[in-house]
Amino acid sequence: MTTASAYTPDSRYAWIRLTISLVLAVVGGIGLWLAVVVLPTIQAEFGVDRAGASFPYTATFLGFAAGGFVMGKVADKFGITVPITIAGASLGIGFFLAAWSQSYWQFVIVQAMFIGFLGSAATFGPLVADASQWFLKRRGIAIAIVASGNYIAGTIWPPFMQAAIEQYGWRATYMAIGVICMVVMVPGAQLLRKRPHFHDTASPASRLAGHKGLLPSHPLLFPALVLAGLSCCVAMSMPQVHIVAYCADLGYGPARGAEMLSLMLGFGVLSRLASGLVADKVGGLTTLIAGSFLQMLALIAYIPFDGLASLYVVSAIFGLSQGGIVPSYALIIRDHFPAREAGSRISTVLTATVLGMALGGWMSGIIYDWTGSYTMAFLNGVAWNVLNLGIALWILYVRRPHAPPLSPAMA
Repeated sequence: MTTASAYTPDSRYAWIRLTISLVLAVVGGIGLWLAVVVLPTIQAEFGVDRAGASFPYTATFLGFAAGGFVMGKVADKFGITVPITIAGASLGIGFFLAAWSQSYWQFVIVQAMFIGFLGSAATFGPLVADASQWFLKRRGIAIAIVASGNYIAGTIWPPFMQAAIEQYGWRATYMAIGVICMVVMVPGAQLLRKRPHFHDTASPASRLAGHKGLLPSHPLLFPALVLAGLSCCVAMSMPQVHIVAYCADLGYGPARGAEMLSLMLGFGVLSRLASGLVADKVGGLTTLIAGSFLQMLALIAYIPFDGLASLYVVSAIFGLSQGGIVPSYALIIRDHFPAREAGSRISTVLTATVLGMALGGWMSGIIYDWTGSYTMAFLNGVAWNVLNLGIALWILYVRRPHAPPLSPAMA
């Protein structure tokens, strides 16, 4: 294999690079989960109420959302090595600073800036965008693998972190995690220095007859994708954020809800990988439509099927339905927009999905407070899901050769 062919899409090098990206995503994703695990400890340490103890996670989440867009721009201009190096250094410094915090607001600011904005933000949208640059025939599964890093991080890190906190305390645990992030991510980022030759080409499964490059675009396509990403995750957040409380309200106890959440996320990982394989066959848009429709059915099923066994089944179905939705947005962007804009555009849409999760969880809580049950909250999720599905069907319409005038994607 020549040097030139080694760096072509779908090459052996591309798969090696994808493996490194997944490791970086799993390690970098720890920043989003640690604030959840230490919530009771922070409440006791700084003498705040439950809302105050939850705010560091909210601040990290908001920093993550804002940082995704900024880091995407940096990746487009300088390559993925720069934002991942910044992320590794920031997470290392941030966890140490958080461990040394002497006040509650010091802790909150460090979580938002160093761990959210400068840290974990680079390990989601920018890494997904980078993976999309190195694959053509297998772009769907490549994006799905990297996007699974956040789910995997949420599955494997919390038990280890909780055990370490109980054994050594939260401050020592924070410092140890800071060392891990810096030691793994900074050197790991240097392995991704090679920048791709940009391929402004839609994936084979998405191409229209007569189109060899990007698919035609529409002036409203990108704003529509941002809105779709927001709305899909407002819907998605209802079970993910409130399933534990829902089970407690039904009398099954929070432990059963936690089991259902783990089941949901586990099947979500399987769904994300399977949907990547499907997307390579039928395209990102078809995968988005199918996933959005199935997610809507699963949300509706939560309302009548509220028995314990039924909820386990519905939660598994929900996980299987929603895993492929978010990666599909990245595939659609790569089909319609130039490769050199992939970092900022994909990060913007994925940031919208993060904000959708935050907004949806809050909205469902407000609706529950107003109505005294989760029925209307589930229906609210269904309504947002219908909006997402409607946008996907509109994109399908404007793609058709006989649709109203289209404009080429701007370089």
